[in-house]
Amino acid sequence: MLSGGCLCGDVRYEAGTGAFHETACHCSMCRRASGAPFVAWFSVPRANFRWLQGQATPYASSEHCTRSFCPRCGTQLTFEDERDPDEVGLTTGSLDEPGRLPPHSHIYTDTQVEWVKLADGLPRYSGSRVDVEGDQGLSP
Repeated sequence: MLSGGCLCGDVRYEAGTGAFHETACHCSMCRRASGAPFVAWFSVPRANFRWLQGQATPYASSEHCTRSFCPRCGTQLTFEDERDPDEVGLTTGSLDEPGRLPPHSHIYTDTQVEWVKLADGLPRYSGSRVDVEGDQGLSP
């Protein structure tokens, strides 16, 4: 079982088994939403996700996508794409034990910050995984 929440502790979630799409996203939207040079994400089937405490605030960050964050401390928590309603993306950094889900790839590296030097040997994709792998999973 995976559990996590925001910085202040007001919002908590549980993400059951079945994590997939562990990735580090370098897109400009993730950077701006987090204030960080890139954001690590993972996905779970919607059926395996539930809020335990508090209520995250949704924000429509693009035409089909919604991000959620804690209304008190601002921690970014989820990414959802209406085109893939059975999947929820979660920020790896919001996990109680983020070391359990290291990224398996980097996406949107064509827009990564130039001073970020990737030396972890993971696969890199200039866009989303969909562009390269034909994967239909969401990409933050």
